[in-house]
Amino acid sequence: MAYIDSKLASGERVLRQEHQHWFVLVADARYGILAIAAAIVLAIMSTSLGQSGFRDILGWVIVALVLGGLAYLGWQILRWVNEQFVVTTRRVLQLEGVLNKRVLDSSLEKINDAVLTQSLFGRIFGFGDLDILTASETGISRLRMLKDADNFKRAMLEAKHELELELSGARPLPSPPLRAASGTPSGAAPAQAAAPSSAPSPEPRHSEMTPDELTRTLASLADLRDRGAISPEEYEAKKADLLRRL
Repeated sequence: MAYIDSKLASGERVLRQEHQHWFVLVADARYGILAIAAAIVLAIMSTSLGQSGFRDILGWVIVALVLGGLAYLGWQILRWVNEQFVVTTRRVLQLEGVLNKRVLDSSLEKINDAVLTQSLFGRIFGFGDLDILTASETGISRLRMLKDADNFKRAMLEAKHELELELSGARPLPSPPLRAASGTPSGAAPAQAAAPSSAPSPEPRHSEMTPDELTRTLASLADLRDRGAISPEEYEAKKADLLRRL
């Protein structure tokens, strides 16, 4: 079981997971890469030296640089792999740490806005900085050099919208399971199978909303439409569905 699965609440599902861009890994592991590069240069230089004590010392230096560089590089790879940014049906989480784990989370309900900043370099290589503005003083504030930040932001806003519909009672009820139209069951008389039911089918019930709940939900929908999380057509369809529930 993945570590993230042990942190999920009952009924909570993971919608999207991302890492930082691999440029962050290269930047953090630069000392290990430089040590390996220096070992390669020294190894090339040592071939021009004759058999001497200095060459033996240089050989030990090369071995130390290679082992140290590989160890440092491996540790940074583990750190990069274990740092995750996750959108669930309830929260946005940031997980980090190899041995000692650290988990930060922000509830979708408390997220007021999200600001995506992408440089030209970031747009070319597909990363950006995502600032999450919440009503809480603690929690996630910035996702630095996040890979595919645009789609991560979109998934977060869509999850927030779905959660607001669920909490307000405006989420459409699931459709009843369809009955198999394969004829009469075994052993049933044909006349009984063809006889129409005398009882009228019950009218589908929808959850009713108060005017205040409707106003808040419509304002949230309009905000998501303005940000581009939902299309104007989706907004009008959801608005019409909400008005029918009054």
